Amino acid sequence: MKRNAPSGSSTIGREIKASGVGGKSAPELASGLYVTATPIGNARDITLRALDVLAACDGIVVEDTRVTAKLLAIHGIAKPLFVYNDHNAARERPKILARLRSGERLALVSDAGMPLVSDPGFKLVREALSLELPVHVVPGASASLAGLALAGLPTDRFFFAGFLPSRSGERRHALEELKAIPATLMFFESPQRLGPSLADMAEVLGDRAAAVARELTKLHEEVRRGTLAELARQYARDEPRGEITVLVAPPGELALDTARSDALLAKALVFMPVRAAADLVAEALNGSRHAIYERALGMRRHER
Repeated sequence: MKRNAPSGSSTIGREIKASGVGGKSAPELASGLYVTATPIGNARDITLRALDVLAACDGIVVEDTRVTAKLLAIHGIAKPLFVYNDHNAARERPKILARLRSGERLALVSDAGMPLVSDPGFKLVREALSLELPVHVVPGASASLAGLALAGLPTDRFFFAGFLPSRSGERRHALEELKAIPATLMFFESPQRLGPSLADMAEVLGDRAAAVARELTKLHEEVRRGTLAELARQYARDEPRGEITVLVAPPGELALDTARSDALLAKALVFMPVRAAADLVAEALNGSRHAIYERALGMRRHER
């Protein structure tokens, strides 16, 4: 028997005797929709609270049953799955809202990462809120924020732009609209379009510093840093695989002069540790300490 929480409540309430994750008692859930983050790669990147919600809810709203079923199997959770994606959202949304009105506890998950980021979940949340149904958030992994943390670009302001259009003309028009935003830009991109997209970015945005983060938290995680033009040339001849996040420095952010930084690092590394050499060169060039440190590490490894 469910106990309905007041509209707008975000409390995960009392303990019940039912077995939860790891054999511990799971918290009873108030009624409502639980926007629940899932791992972006490494299955261990799921929060304890997310596991509690998935174990105690009445059902899970998913993009693809096959993807979510694998995650649930890893953690020994079995729940009804309700498919909700771009193709059936208009048809399925009223059914999900009816379940919420009846007092059910439903978890909303995407295939990976935080729901509502490049998926139809926001329409479901918006309508639930308009009906004064409780909505809760269970935050966790996010490819855009993970990429930002690794990029070595300014983090005080950032703008998530999602996927750019697939056609070059439309893509350039979209980039023109983003050109003046005073923040680090964040994009998702497909492997086959990465090279052309980077080339369009270099043409429209200027040759800014950038980073391409691929397969974050997975076995073959990779982050390449450089200017947009350098990265465009690399990926023109080397089409990658996997999930990709592109980070681009704000306007006015000087791209790292790699030739000059490498020349200074070569001199400094003769008589200084890597960290001290990187700090010295970063200060001299007013460049990214993180980017210069990564280049210093690469040079030290090459020496060996």
